[in-house]
Amino acid sequence: MKRRTELSMPRRRRRIGIHYDPDAFGNFSEAIARFIGTARFLVWQSVIVLIWIAINAAATVLQWDPYPFILLNLAFSTQAAYAAPLILLAQNRQEARDRAQMETDREINARTKADTEYLAREIASVRLALNDVATTEDLREQIGQLSDELRRVSELLERVDLSPRPADEPLSRPRDE
Repeated sequence: MKRRTELSMPRRRRRIGIHYDPDAFGNFSEAIARFIGTARFLVWQSVIVLIWIAINAAATVLQWDPYPFILLNLAFSTQAAYAAPLILLAQNRQEARDRAQMETDREINARTKADTEYLAREIASVRLALNDVATTEDLREQIGQLSDELRRVSELLERVDLSPRPADEPLSRPRDE
């Protein structure tokens, strides 16, 4: 084997045989499988078979395929031999698409579940935080208590004389006395 001097590039593989695009061939086989699976195909096939049998049974001059219709059977066998693998190929491609879609759906479901769990935790934390928040009813109650206390303090202040006093007098003396 000849040694290569250029080792930074990989060797090219030598390909022998027919080269085709697998996706193009897959699309072609799916198109055939879709066509073979229609009622239109079955009707046209039935019409062709009836014409074939009528011509070969009635016209003695044009009998290219006499009564056992061996050529017709050969055509059906050939059609079945090609149709079955093409239909299987189309089914395999559909299964691959279904698997990919199922995997995508699984990923989306996992993300959705994670998002839902995150939102549930966030809602729980907001609820816990709101338990410590004063409501308007709490504020009204506290303001009512403060206003009652202020009223009592103002009443006490009205009763107490705050005029300057000598050092020996008590700090507060009711005015009524």
